Amino acid sequence: MAFELKYLGHSAFEIKFFDKSILIDPFLGANPDYDYRVENVSDIFLTHAHADHLGNAIDIAKYSQSTITAVFELANYCAQKGVRSNGINFGGWLDYDWGRAIFVPAFHSSSNLEGQYMGEPAGVILEISGVKIYHAGDTCLFSDMKLIKELYNPDVVMLPVGGTYTMDIEHATIAAEWLKPRVLIPMHYNTFSAIYTDIERFGMMLQTKGINYQLMQINETLNF
Repeated sequence: MAFELKYLGHSAFEIKFFDKSILIDPFLGANPDYDYRVENVSDIFLTHAHADHLGNAIDIAKYSQSTITAVFELANYCAQKGVRSNGINFGGWLDYDWGRAIFVPAFHSSSNLEGQYMGEPAGVILEISGVKIYHAGDTCLFSDMKLIKELYNPDVVMLPVGGTYTMDIEHATIAAEWLKPRVLIPMHYNTFSAIYTDIERFGMMLQTKGINYQLMQINETLNF
């Protein structure tokens, strides 16, 4: 097993390998049973600053002494809250002892609860043991997903599907066709009423396109 991918609810994921954990958008409101205090969290990646993505990142980073990596403005905000942060932007790979990461565009918005601008929203691609994981963040469908396929050819793709604030299941089906991952994981749906969708219908739509997908339950894991 190269690593274990756990769904923490909404758009939050944990990637665990050996004695380390990486978190993406650790909003734990949908998963109060998850206890980050028993995990050895080394890195936290944030796609943008909205409360359902920034989530519990500050508290986790303070407890674990982990580093938050995010777009420059959001990283600066996290640093002001007293945590270690790594401010980045689009354009180049970031090297880690566990692999590498790169931030890519997303079409959305990014502000904190006070309405302060927090830089551009993003998606993030992680490469671990030769497997590329693309977490699209919050985004609509956009044609550069074809370029993401061409440049990075992600094996695992997490797409928001709930509509209202992101792409809906019709547009997510198109994105999945463009990206053609080994496995497609839907996220950002059914957490609250504004993003309710018929996730079973989405699965059937993917099936008709021959796209392998996994409708993950909270705390379910996949091994790679």
